[in-house]
Amino acid sequence: MPLARRAFLTAVAGAAGTVACSHAPAHSDGTPAKEAPVTEAAAAAATRAARRLLPHHWRQLRFETTSTDTRTGTGTGTGPGAGSRTGTRTRTDTFGVSGGPGRITITGDTAATQLTGLRWYLKHIAHANISWAGEQLDLPTDLPGLADPVTRKATVPHRFALNDTNDGYTGAYNDWTYWERELDVLALHGYNEVLVYAGADALYHRVFRGFGYTDEELRQWIAGPAHQPWWLMQNLAAFPDPVSRQLLDARTALGRRITDRVRELGMTPVLPGYFGTVPPGFTERNEGARTVPQGTWMGLRRPDWLDPRTKHFERVAAAFYRAQDELFGGPSTLYKMDLLHEGGDPGDVPVADAAKGVEKALLTAHPDAIWVILGWQRNPPRAIVDAVDKAHMLVIDGLSDRFPKVKDREADWGDTPYAFGSIWNFGGHTTLSANTPDWAALFNKWRTKPGSTLRGVALLPEAADNNPAAFELFSELVWEEGELDLTVWFRDWALSRYGARDPHAEAAWDILRRTAYGTTRADSWSEGADGLFGARPALTAKSAAKWSPKQLRYRAEEFEPALGELLRVRANLRNSSAYRRDLLDVARQAVSNRSRVLLPRIREAYEAGDTPCFDRLTGDWLALMDVLETLLATDSRHLLGRWVADARAWGADAAERDRLAYDNLSLLTVWGTRQGADAGLRDYANREWAGLVGGLYRLRWSTYFTELRASMADDREPEAVDWFALEERWTRRPGHLATRPTGDTYEAAVRVREVLVTTR
Repeated sequence: MPLARRAFLTAVAGAAGTVACSHAPAHSDGTPAKEAPVTEAAAAAATRAARRLLPHHWRQLRFETTSTDTRTGTGTGTGPGAGSRTGTRTRTDTFGVSGGPGRITITGDTAATQLTGLRWYLKHIAHANISWAGEQLDLPTDLPGLADPVTRKATVPHRFALNDTNDGYTGAYNDWTYWERELDVLALHGYNEVLVYAGADALYHRVFRGFGYTDEELRQWIAGPAHQPWWLMQNLAAFPDPVSRQLLDARTALGRRITDRVRELGMTPVLPGYFGTVPPGFTERNEGARTVPQGTWMGLRRPDWLDPRTKHFERVAAAFYRAQDELFGGPSTLYKMDLLHEGGDPGDVPVADAAKGVEKALLTAHPDAIWVILGWQRNPPRAIVDAVDKAHMLVIDGLSDRFPKVKDREADWGDTPYAFGSIWNFGGHTTLSANTPDWAALFNKWRTKPGSTLRGVALLPEAADNNPAAFELFSELVWEEGELDLTVWFRDWALSRYGARDPHAEAAWDILRRTAYGTTRADSWSEGADGLFGARPALTAKSAAKWSPKQLRYRAEEFEPALGELLRVRANLRNSSAYRRDLLDVARQAVSNRSRVLLPRIREAYEAGDTPCFDRLTGDWLALMDVLETLLATDSRHLLGRWVADARAWGADAAERDRLAYDNLSLLTVWGTRQGADAGLRDYANREWAGLVGGLYRLRWSTYFTELRASMADDREPEAVDWFALEERWTRRPGHLATRPTGDTYEAAVRVREVLVTTR
């Protein structure tokens, strides 16, 4: 069976297994479980997850569900999906761990909380690690017991995961195999609210078939899966190609399977809410309707906005929530939406009145719902938060660790409940970084201050599955009462990450603590600087992405010794995917940092007309790119070929496979149109992956250096290169891209160190 059809049928078959019994938990194979009491169902779901995560040890784990539901008075909800009315049921998330060797009991009020207890046990007792980027499970035959029972309680009720951009920059074409693992890992790390956008395209398609649009019109309006996050945020539509009916069906099936598993694990699916996006020509098809044109964004037309004050809006919203319930197994209690995102135009519609209309439609459909809104730039304005019932709104703050001027979110948002959030990468940049000192210093300070409305954390990197140490540390914030000691935390991380104490591992991570993970928001950044190998060539390049830091936020020479320390970790601790991933990340970052040291020297040689020096330095530059490509090729998750193959697998025929490959690959290169690329979108999602470094990035720099060298020889100005034309041509036809890793990560990292020494 062709790969594309197999992927499609697998998704549909998996969804069929869960749709058959919409309110019963499903087993890992997609078949519905028999009805069971909530307590039994939660423990069973945790057991199934443990079996997936620990196939050789899961039988030594016993999960028990404890009921900690309480009744609260009037006030903002404090549990997943809690409302604001008197007598609302809330939940206190608490786990307990106890037991002797080979017989571990873990208690909690949901499967996800029980799995959080399992993660605590693995780290602190078994010294093992499961992350979204590598794992280490060198466990003894009998799991070690505890001297005394341990109990931990979450300090905040909302633990929100995933950015609106996640489905683009992490992987719009990830299948169920990926999502099953991702959800288990999120539950393991304590998250209880997960953003789910898969299938939203089919939802909009179904809704607007009822408002005068044909199937073909809607499929031409919907953006390709990789670009759909920006369609859902009202930034664009109809790019790059029409979607097929079979693709909509497959994505619906996947979305349903994700939401079913989220619920099975005791988490809440955060679904897109309706705030007014309509296809073009809505007023012509619906007499009396009123829309506000939204103009263009980065050269792409934005969808029109339906006036939320009108009866037409009420009807569309009602149809939206009704269809959503049908497609995704019933209502949620959390709905994510942002009005007038990044430059949206309200026209003559008062923003406060618009917010009231959006809220009314949501609460009419789901009276206990909470409107989740992003804290970003000037969003949400006071006009919105002051117009709505704050008991039904949660701001997920993307700027908590970004700007030093952010000090009083209660004042900024009028005491609206909010979640402390971090965006440690933009576009999925592969750089290692996070402002961990800010997390340690600010979270509990803000949470415990008088009048605090901090009610959660929000894990918001624009792409997931990176920076595993940052992921782990941020996830632990809500389970600790006091401020974290980062020196101790990183030492303990090295222990669980590799399975035993090792002085070189501890030394490496202490270096990383002080450099890549030691930055703060004092410089108004939350992510690290990207490397210059991925930049459009220029001797004056300061960053690859337009909106990234223009210089390293720590000293490169202080970071580099971490590579030598990791290479000295004793041999019996080097066998895990966790070690290999960390070694690759540190070696990659060391090479990437060197680009910022080398480029100014190349510029000096060029401007001085020193041809021998220019040749030597540009040779070093390309040699670094080559050794980096070899390193990256050793890991399957750093292969551009995998990214492209994942997209092609969803196509029903050759033509669709080509369209989907371009949709996915263009997001990493030109992003959109020439106008958008020139405005700054190109290379926004740059990343150091095999196939990109040795493909487009090397092609650009070798082309550039060749022209500079020729201009030096001819004593003339260098000729301009049409970079967009080159980038677009390569994106359409990148040539052969490997889908399987080659080589050994350790050997490649040793070679990296050798080349770094010779190119100083």
